[in-house]
Amino acid sequence: MSGDGGITYSESGVDIEAESVAIASLIGHLGVSTREPGTRGAPVRLEGGFGGLIEFGDSWLAMATDGVGSKLQIANSLARYEGVGIDCVAMNVNDLLCVGAEPIGFVDYIAVPKPNADVHGMIGASLGEACARARVTLSGGETATLPGIVSELDLSGTALGWLPSGDAVTGKGVVPGDVIIGLPSSGLHSNGFSLVRQVINDSNADLESPCPFPSTHGKRSIEFDRGDLGSVLLNPTRIYVDPIVDLLFSDGAPCKRSHIHGVAHITGGGLSNLLRLNDSVRFEITHPLEPHPEFHWIQSTGGVADWEMHRVFNMGMGMALVVDCSVAEKVAKWISKRVDGSRKIGVVVQGEGVIHAPLDLSYSEY
Repeated sequence: MSGDGGITYSESGVDIEAESVAIASLIGHLGVSTREPGTRGAPVRLEGGFGGLIEFGDSWLAMATDGVGSKLQIANSLARYEGVGIDCVAMNVNDLLCVGAEPIGFVDYIAVPKPNADVHGMIGASLGEACARARVTLSGGETATLPGIVSELDLSGTALGWLPSGDAVTGKGVVPGDVIIGLPSSGLHSNGFSLVRQVINDSNADLESPCPFPSTHGKRSIEFDRGDLGSVLLNPTRIYVDPIVDLLFSDGAPCKRSHIHGVAHITGGGLSNLLRLNDSVRFEITHPLEPHPEFHWIQSTGGVADWEMHRVFNMGMGMALVVDCSVAEKVAKWISKRVDGSRKIGVVVQGEGVIHAPLDLSYSEY
């Protein structure tokens, strides 16, 4: 069921349904690739994929592009950029993991109304730290000074990955009986900030005042913490290269690569991201991860409905794995040793859509 009442993402300026229609229109008008199948650079068709694939001999290359989004408006207002490079790299490499690729390279794009050496230095340090966490090479980038076009700093990037030819993780192999394993997020990550800023504006919350709720949650830490609300909201996005690359590529993994039927990055769209894996089965969330305190604060302060919260935010789960039931226990135990708080959260059953059983929420469209 869908919830009514309270602030919605659409009212804050982002209409997910309209965005989906616009993207479909864009894709529908794109030209056909000039590369012939079987040649380097030829497209690999992947429905609903989180990253694009192209042929490259015995390997496939994977590419993803994304930005930090309106989270940057909070970073800009506070002049805090220590974590935004981590956000930018994370949003891209995490998407590559979802097609079964190992991220290997990254390039960034910074647009500013005017250059500032101190700001660029903070972003450079943040990007460097992010690439170390993601095990990728920062192979280039571009800074554009665009007065009259941009009014404040914007940051985006593109990540490159690889995987053996024919070994993409597509979600097509997801079947009833598979087990869903949730990996905790570090917080809001980089989605839903138009709604977050609406809640802040409507409540007159002060980003530099002491955080109005306890920021502790399990072993989650707040990076670059100043003890205020802004620090919690700007906590950088978790990068999942470790452990997922090792799970997919390492000889020491607890299962075969073929046992991993789907990997979903839980970003904008919340639980509906699972539908990108396979829309012919039902993903039933029976034991969801506990949302971080900031999600409860946003919901109570803004009067946001349960359905809307789980449609917009990751609600404590940044990544989900769908694995064969025969290896579920081993994989969950192995993952939990590397990302504390990871565990089995549900199962795949016959039917369609995504069900959040404890709250009786359902999602049928991405």
